[in-house]
Amino acid sequence: MIREIKIEENRIFIQWRIEDNGDIKLMHFSSRPFCGGSIAPESIPERFPFIGMNLSGFDRPYERHGNGYSVTAPGYRMKYLGHEDTRNEQGRLLILHTVDEKTQVHLLSYVQFYGGLPVVRIWHRAKNQGDRAQTLEYLANFYYEGLEKEGVLPRDEKMKVWIPHNSWQRELNWKCHTFAELGLGQVQPDPSQRSSNLVRVTNTGNWSSKEYLPMGFVENEETRTGIFWQIEHNGSWHWEIGEQNGHLYLALGGPNETYSHWYKELKPGEEFETVPAAVGVTAEGFGDAMGTLTQYRRRIRRRNRDNEALPVIFNDYMNCLWGDPAAEKEFPMIEAAAQAGCEYYCIDAGWYANGGWWDSVGEWKVSEKRFPEGLRKVTDKIRSFGMVPGLWIEPEVMGIHCEKASLVPDDWFFVRHGKRVYDRSRYQLDYRNPEVRAYMTSVVDRLVEEYGVGYLKTDYNIEPGIGTELRADSPGDGMLMHERSYLAWLEHLWERHPELVIENCSSGGLRMDYAMLSRCSIQSTSDQDDYLKYAVIAANAPTGVTPEQAAVWAYPMDHEGEMPAEELKEETIFNMVNAMLLRIHQSGHLAGLDEERKHLVKEGIRVYKSIREDIRHMVPFWPLGLADYGDTWVSLGLKSEKRAYLAVWKRAEGFGEARLPLGKCLLRGRKARVCCIYPAKEDTAYEYDPVTEAIKIQTDRPRMGRLFRIDFL
Repeated sequence: MIREIKIEENRIFIQWRIEDNGDIKLMHFSSRPFCGGSIAPESIPERFPFIGMNLSGFDRPYERHGNGYSVTAPGYRMKYLGHEDTRNEQGRLLILHTVDEKTQVHLLSYVQFYGGLPVVRIWHRAKNQGDRAQTLEYLANFYYEGLEKEGVLPRDEKMKVWIPHNSWQRELNWKCHTFAELGLGQVQPDPSQRSSNLVRVTNTGNWSSKEYLPMGFVENEETRTGIFWQIEHNGSWHWEIGEQNGHLYLALGGPNETYSHWYKELKPGEEFETVPAAVGVTAEGFGDAMGTLTQYRRRIRRRNRDNEALPVIFNDYMNCLWGDPAAEKEFPMIEAAAQAGCEYYCIDAGWYANGGWWDSVGEWKVSEKRFPEGLRKVTDKIRSFGMVPGLWIEPEVMGIHCEKASLVPDDWFFVRHGKRVYDRSRYQLDYRNPEVRAYMTSVVDRLVEEYGVGYLKTDYNIEPGIGTELRADSPGDGMLMHERSYLAWLEHLWERHPELVIENCSSGGLRMDYAMLSRCSIQSTSDQDDYLKYAVIAANAPTGVTPEQAAVWAYPMDHEGEMPAEELKEETIFNMVNAMLLRIHQSGHLAGLDEERKHLVKEGIRVYKSIREDIRHMVPFWPLGLADYGDTWVSLGLKSEKRAYLAVWKRAEGFGEARLPLGKCLLRGRKARVCCIYPAKEDTAYEYDPVTEAIKIQTDRPRMGRLFRIDFL
């Protein structure tokens, strides 16, 4: 007898079907109830699998799948054994139990709901309960067939996919495509004509977001429904959309054999747990999806004071000291940062190196040349101005010219083909090794205890590739175990130093994922040193990270005399607006600014402090849509039930006019009052039209940034 498991929770509709033979199908995952007529009954028996899993040595039948995971073996034949339906502090929890009868590999599939949010977190635990070892090549977090089945239009007329490109100095660069544009156009009228092509987005290596963020969004423009996801892993991951059974399918996962050189041998009695993924639904489009993700991310991260207080951080690197710190350079900057209102002061790269700092990292001993009277004198100076001192470290590497690297054995590092793995003159440390973890713990202990450090900027500037062959079934297996060990080490640090703030930085935003960000309280969004380009990154930042975790540089430039005074003021204002709805990472040569620009920095920080209590509860909206590098005008808004804030930037020279519609994305019939809150004394030609529910801005300034407050009446 065919059974159905129907779930309606937090505006999510999920439906599984259990066949007479025990096969389990995921028939529906949407913000709308299931309509059985959207699937032809005769197409069901061999399709719509709930599990995507490959074990070595088994045939993958039925389809011309190429390098896709449209059919997996024994995933397609998994049998339903039962499920538990319970509740915990987060919300409802389903645990489904399936088995492959031939191998006796059992799966427990966890579907965790979060009260009030249309999103679930999904992961699987595989256990070999047979009498022979099995090699696991692939195990999806989430597999769902039928992305396009709602509505009546052909999928090429209604379906789009949003892909978040991400690279050094070009982070958070979303692009929206039809499937036809990506080579996956529908062949009509015969749905059996299917392609071996895929929309495939993959990361291989330890820089989890060096090409793409581990997330995406598919929308149905006809019905306004959509599915969004994030893979919560700090290493190799993969998602794909392909054709199957006349439908589009979505498969999410961590590392796998095809794309990331990962496989894992499960001996009898052994278990493996996938990395988690969050999957959500919306009936209101992209902006609503990002708002849900913002709230979900706040639910899953480590509780910490930093994300409650949102302190202002000064860092001496960007358009400032550029990794060339010294005591005599720091002292005037410390005073200027304190006068501006900064609350943390971080000394960036180079504090440990007498000369070049890049390839000597790893000892973490203070340079006597740079700090002849010791680093403690500088950190005491920082504290004397009421700020918390911070330091830059790169804890996962040792430079090839680091003396300690020559004294420790090879098993401290990644090894492939019998040789240490290195990139850009650094070796990759292996955090599976307890000696490595103990050494780096001792380093952090020393920095905290000897120098009173309360902030660590943990950077990561290499890509070690597919992994390590030491003590691993595969290079990808060694990589995954290392990454999980590194996360465990971070958690150990907070057990020892509960108030320590740790920034996650990887050459800017090249490891922007919620394995790291469910632990670290702050994320570097970019190494972009052009403030005009940074506005694009800042505007899109809340798609990848909560606003209160998104560190954005604000660096008024030290080039007095090279620009007219009015343009210098606008440049400073623009810089401040870049960061004022997120987390201020103040930099630039503050001590060298004229008094007027110092006042603008101080004013920006003061205004930020007056609104940061709101920021940590708000969700994003985009009146002009997501920002692109070709845009003259870009904007970012944050909203709550009572009010909203809106940052607006003009990035190109010449007279400009912008119209920012607020009705659909913000007001929804409510009346509003609009005022410019930063800067206070600069003329801004704007008006709010309550009839069209839009803000109109005009300016002949070459560039401009402004921050508005919108109160709902």
